[in-house]
Amino acid sequence: MRLCVLGAGAVGSSVVELAAEHGHVVTAFADSDSAVVDADGIDADAVLSKKREDGVVGGADPGAVFDADYDVLVEATPTTLGDAEPGFSHVERALADDRHVVLANKGPVAERYADLRALEAESEGTVRFGATVGGALPILSTIEDVGPSRVSAVYGVLNGTANFVLSRMAAEGLDYEHVLAEAQDLGVAEADPTFDVDGTDTALKGVIVANVLAEGETEFTLDDAAVEGIQELSGGMLDLAQEDGQTIRLIVEVADGSVRVGPRLVSANGAVAPSGTENAVQIEADYCGRLGITGRGAGGPETASAVLTDIERLDD
Repeated sequence: MRLCVLGAGAVGSSVVELAAEHGHVVTAFADSDSAVVDADGIDADAVLSKKREDGVVGGADPGAVFDADYDVLVEATPTTLGDAEPGFSHVERALADDRHVVLANKGPVAERYADLRALEAESEGTVRFGATVGGALPILSTIEDVGPSRVSAVYGVLNGTANFVLSRMAAEGLDYEHVLAEAQDLGVAEADPTFDVDGTDTALKGVIVANVLAEGETEFTLDDAAVEGIQELSGGMLDLAQEDGQTIRLIVEVADGSVRVGPRLVSANGAVAPSGTENAVQIEADYCGRLGITGRGAGGPETASAVLTDIERLDD
């Protein structure tokens, strides 16, 4: 496949770096200020080096990528709320040109799902977005394989930053502010970690799952989710939980037509009490029972691997 990659952050850069290993050619690559286009395939090493040293990927205007010769648009720009722009417009342009779209950007799927599916229905292109929920974890593909109508519930941990904070608080008896500062020093948490610790990121992923399970009968957005973060938790609360063999994790629950996110008591040795930055999800399905998926739910190469898997599924 010939790829057009939008977004030069960790995920987009990793897609560019790994594409050749999967037999793909990147013919266009853009960040927010610049682009590089080459019908024969860009020099990934040179372009990524230029991004690190000069802060841009090339000398062309970002809009030039849409005139490139490509089969799949990889939308890996930052997630935005509300109108999901500019990511949604990028998807709209690619589908209007009958190109496939693979999303790492959660915004269009979580905030404008019905619009996204309507555009897809009018296009020769297909939209895939496995990377938007759980990074490398095959959560959406498992639901797809089992059949959304057979899935009754999905719940678990879907944010590595929040999970790191809570697992460190439990292990060391430290308070939230201390552990959050540590996470920022380690690069596990952003300088502004609000999106992660207030439950928004987890809720967006839950909304995407809810939209997939609804199969077009109902549309969910962030406004439909009940969300509570971890900012008010203290080390003492974790200590009390441990006395009963439990711990606290930021859990998303998608069931019965609702999305709920918040701190929950779970078994300290249970399936949804991963440590560090790991994610862990349980899928309840007819005939299958409870399916567990655990692993690294974020990171550039990890999420890029999900993007590349989606691209391979386009050939199926």
